[in-house]
Amino acid sequence: MTETEANGEHRDADRRRPVRSFVLREGRITPAQQRAFDNHWSRYGLDYSGDLRDLDATFERHAPHILEIGFGNGEALAYSAASDPGSDYLGIEVHRPGVGRLMNTLATSGTENVRLYRHDAVEVLREEIARETLDQVRVWFPDPWPKKRHQKRRLIQPDFVALVASRVRPGGLLHLATDWAEYAGHMLEVMEAAPRWRNTCGPGVFSDCPPWRIETHFERRGRRLGHEVRDLVYERTG
Repeated sequence: MTETEANGEHRDADRRRPVRSFVLREGRITPAQQRAFDNHWSRYGLDYSGDLRDLDATFERHAPHILEIGFGNGEALAYSAASDPGSDYLGIEVHRPGVGRLMNTLATSGTENVRLYRHDAVEVLREEIARETLDQVRVWFPDPWPKKRHQKRRLIQPDFVALVASRVRPGGLLHLATDWAEYAGHMLEVMEAAPRWRNTCGPGVFSDCPPWRIETHFERRGRRLGHEVRDLVYERTG
């Protein structure tokens, strides 16, 4: 193979490689967070296999299934699960310290209605979540990728919201939130054009903060910096 042919193969591989909505920067994991993986992963963790998962079997009951993508340190997810024991919660987060911190919180509180993936959310949705099995999907404060050259990495794109629509039951919800004004406008544009999603507040309208989303430390920090938080709540149509 010539050098030109080899370079061409590398370019083709780059084009086929999916664009990630995150850059995996692990940071420092504390001893307590590492112990969480050692002691609690078998209780709360779900290992990605690429096969469809029976969520009722996973939680050993039939209940509403709520998915939070990119839960960060898990503050909101822990609160939701503890205050809503009648629902089952899935969380997806790629950053190991946040996953470890949340597992320690769940173990301390004795919360049992949560299971966690440490994997790419798009792959989990596409390969492991069956069609029309989720009651709600939450994407709160995803990375806004503010630089124009990076905006292709934004999670909220037409292909992604179409994938979510296929996994949410009719009447289920997609709840987005961001504290970046430009990204809020982008989200609104994508969602208003998306088939099978209806804005619960009317076309082109942002939502008030629903009662199930608490104000987290991350959000308070954004407000101190002058960032206005905007919510969008969409219902999956038939």
